[in-house]
Amino acid sequence: MLDNKVSGPHIIVGKRKLVNLSSNDYLGLGATNVFQTQIQSSSRLVAGNDNIFEKFESRLAVHKSQQDALIFPTGYMANLGIISILPQRDDIIISDELNHASIIDSCRLSHARKVVYLHNDIYDLEKKLKKKCSRKFVITEGIFSMNGDFSKLKEITELCKRYDAILILDDAHGDFVAGPDGRGSGAHVGVANKIDVYISSLSKGLGAFGGYVASKNEVIDLTVNTSRSFIYTSALPNFLVQVALDKFSSDREQKRIKLWKNIERLREGLASSGYDIDSQSQIIPIMIGNEKKAIDFGRYLFNNGVFAQPIRYPTVEHGAARIRISVTAWLSKENITRSLDIFEKAGKKFGIT
Repeated sequence: MLDNKVSGPHIIVGKRKLVNLSSNDYLGLGATNVFQTQIQSSSRLVAGNDNIFEKFESRLAVHKSQQDALIFPTGYMANLGIISILPQRDDIIISDELNHASIIDSCRLSHARKVVYLHNDIYDLEKKLKKKCSRKFVITEGIFSMNGDFSKLKEITELCKRYDAILILDDAHGDFVAGPDGRGSGAHVGVANKIDVYISSLSKGLGAFGGYVASKNEVIDLTVNTSRSFIYTSALPNFLVQVALDKFSSDREQKRIKLWKNIERLREGLASSGYDIDSQSQIIPIMIGNEKKAIDFGRYLFNNGVFAQPIRYPTVEHGAARIRISVTAWLSKENITRSLDIFEKAGKKFGIT
């Protein structure tokens, strides 16, 4: 583990100050000093609700075009909390093969039958949807965390309607980033009201902490009363909920506009240096392949003032190692220009471009 300190667009590791291309604080909404000594340190079902929870949950429900929402201590626990209780023994879960580990773990906790469909492959998904069962649940991410590609939500929602399937969307990397007013991946392609259950994070685009589920009233009621990761744990501290609500209520749109300008600038610069860039989001993978080469590539970036971490097995498949770039609104033009210069040199040095 690295001993580091984040400072705006930079990360300080030891005595080194590097351009930070590994942050999930996509909008760069900034640090806050909010702290209250009154901290709810028990389950919400035991100690009751601070009204700040219900206020924020109402705002999040509208944000996702849903009737209600429920805040969890983390996005991981939100996935565990909803996926483990909705599908039942005679149901089937159909999950994208590149879904996040938290989705995979959550599916394992369910008694439903599990089927994996090829990544973003609509034909394979339809084939799996034809299977006989009581109910069908399709689970996908909005923006995939390692590839940076958008899920084909328009086509997926059409299939779910045709085959009477329930669609669960983990929008951790799309929320507050994509779509009008940052309403997420569903809004990005105009299908926000066709998603049955949203799961998301407050710690990425919003730069706060926690996670949440948004859906119909009856789904949230079921979650409150049966979700083990909600019932049997302490609530998110109320001052962190206040931090998230303050950031949610801030002028996020200006930050979001800057983020997408930075994404385009960095993506175009990398492409002009010879990199094969497929991502259309703030997550930009530089495909290396060999694990050792990826580590050496990352070390070269580090030694030249850029912090972008190599990702390798088991996070990705053997032979699919990569440098994972996370673009944020923190970055200035100078930060991006400097980083592109280092990437251009690295690409030639390691035979990637």
